[in-house]
Amino acid sequence: MSDDTTPQRVCFQLQVDPSRLDEYRERHAAVWPEMLRAIEASGRRNYSLFLRDDGLLIGYYETDDDEASQRALETDPRTAAWEADMAPFFVALDGTRPDQGAPRLPEVFHLEDQLAALADER
Repeated sequence: MSDDTTPQRVCFQLQVDPSRLDEYRERHAAVWPEMLRAIEASGRRNYSLFLRDDGLLIGYYETDDDEASQRALETDPRTAAWEADMAPFFVALDGTRPDQGAPRLPEVFHLEDQLAALADER
């Protein structure tokens, strides 16, 4: 968990089946309203997905507590149908839900953190 002033920045990676990219894009152009509300209620914000033409999917969001956000989505009845509907789009999840099966990428650089450190040196 992060402190009260700094949100956790979370980046994750998944692989979308390249034969289903157009359909994946279409589904995310209009995510179900109940799923949007569940994500919001979980504490995630500034959430974006980026999709490469070979199916590499990179996701990013901010939250105050990623573990609590994960638990909230896992137990929210609004998420189960969406995740079940989306699971076949992903390669190599071994039966886990996309939200739980996405490997996290460690952050190695953040501009604002380094600028703040410079300011503190003055």
